[in-house]
Amino acid sequence: MNPIFSVLLFSLVAGLALAEKSDYCLSEIVRSDERIRSHGYPTETHEVTTEDGYVLTLFRIPYSHKLKNQNEKRPPILLQHGLFSNSDCFLCSGPDNSLAYLLADAGYDVWLGNARGNIYSRNNVLISLNSHKFWHFDWHEIGTIDIPAMIDYILADTGYDQIHYAGHSQGTTVYLVMLSERPEYNALIKSGHMLAPCAFFEHGTSFIFNALGPLVGTPGGIWNQLLVDTELIPHNNLVNRLVDNSCHLSNSICNNAFIMFANGGYVNANASSMSVLIETHPAGSSSNQGIHYLQLWKSLKFRQYDWGTKKNNELYGQDLPPDYDLRKITAPTHLYSSNNDALCGPEDVKTLVANFPHLKEDYHVPVQSFNHLDFIIARNMKELVNDPVIERINSYEGR
Repeated sequence: MNPIFSVLLFSLVAGLALAEKSDYCLSEIVRSDERIRSHGYPTETHEVTTEDGYVLTLFRIPYSHKLKNQNEKRPPILLQHGLFSNSDCFLCSGPDNSLAYLLADAGYDVWLGNARGNIYSRNNVLISLNSHKFWHFDWHEIGTIDIPAMIDYILADTGYDQIHYAGHSQGTTVYLVMLSERPEYNALIKSGHMLAPCAFFEHGTSFIFNALGPLVGTPGGIWNQLLVDTELIPHNNLVNRLVDNSCHLSNSICNNAFIMFANGGYVNANASSMSVLIETHPAGSSSNQGIHYLQLWKSLKFRQYDWGTKKNNELYGQDLPPDYDLRKITAPTHLYSSNNDALCGPEDVKTLVANFPHLKEDYHVPVQSFNHLDFIIARNMKELVNDPVIERINSYEGR
């Protein structure tokens, strides 16, 4: 068996075995709020309970200690992480490079979201964490329930009528899901910024597609039945030890098995940012989130979860799941993509653009080697991505 696949498969099995006994402890890691505070910024922690009982943690940088602008107008922005990630991804490169700090220093009220199931959002007032029912969700529910709940809370707290949004990877997927399935939220988005936008996967070059797509990309198979409604790669000591050992064993295994989204090595990566990221990553998620992405690769569609013909008819009234209608997205939205993205590459971004009639901008990072993970850990991400994002957000504020 391919050693890369072996490590990933072992990590999956280990994660499943430990899903009900995950031995990580939040007191043993540096939380997002502690990380923010360590750099001198003020911070708050908020909890939002969704309509189906999930308790989501939002970390906030309300103003910049450098600007001392707590009494000035500070438009809110929500930052949303990707798959297996959490709010730390927007903090791991420090105040000089990470988007969260740069936005705070640009005069914005920064809110960092955490989707259901990650290390900061593992409670539900109705369901036990140890129940498979807790993990019966995917990024569709994050887009249709979690993100709207966060936005409602932030707007109510700040008194603003609209919010800016920036997401990375899955954080872009859930934005597209929200605005196509709940189009009333278009009016609440002042501007949207999609870093490494993910919707179509026909041309994905990551080994993960060919390794796992045939196993779980079609409903009804034994692997699909085994993995559905479970916690996928939780944050615990064993999984993190596997990651660390894999990176020492082989650069190829590390690049593909843990940071499975990166492609073409770490030409742009900041090593210190990577070490900070690994402290709280992988952050945990539902297996259904990964399965749903693999279904998109298999089907060549951007559509809802495929449960098989019988359940599809019960849920959707048709044999196949319905497509997300990108024509319903009217909020001013900017895409930021790169040529060397192994998951959501340039050809698939072209497909997204072709199906997105109200898209505001399709920006391409002008460095050939820039990859999926570089959007949050690259040494040059400030100049190539974050500065352009802030420049565009400023334009909506008349700055």
